[in-house]
Amino acid sequence: MVEDEQEPAVEVPVPRKRRLPLLIGGAVVLALVLGGGAWLMLRPAAAGGKGAAKAKSGQPTETKTELYLALQPPFVVNLRGDDSVRYLQVGITLMAHDASAIQAAQNADPVIRNALVLLLSSQDSKSIGDTAGRQKLQAQALAAVQKIVQERLGRPGIKALYFTSFVMQ
Repeated sequence: MVEDEQEPAVEVPVPRKRRLPLLIGGAVVLALVLGGGAWLMLRPAAAGGKGAAKAKSGQPTETKTELYLALQPPFVVNLRGDDSVRYLQVGITLMAHDASAIQAAQNADPVIRNALVLLLSSQDSKSIGDTAGRQKLQAQALAAVQKIVQERLGRPGIKALYFTSFVMQ
């Protein structure tokens, strides 16, 4: 007689459901919710919010965003001074937080360019040869531009004037 040999039953593990797609989906949903909440908290005021109330009341609508206006082409003037002929080439950019100030400066471009050419050409090469002299010239140029924008807009509007290039020869 042959004895029945029974092999021990091997338990086959039940396949587990994959959790990886579920985890990835949950992470994506969480990222979208957090991103949307951050966007709602940090976005500028909507059309019906505080920004619209300022615009309707006639107050300037200044934002924290810096708006720039590059005055093109760069200014090229003769410098007064010693016997030799000297030239100055200056690239100038204006900065404001108010779009209406930038627009007023664009509309008054010929007047601003005239005032800056007169100011720059009245400089002595020795007086603007060092950093202190250039900073003083920068402050004078800013004041001249602010005066012109003030006449048109009722407020200075322009917050800063930058020399983007400064070449003396």
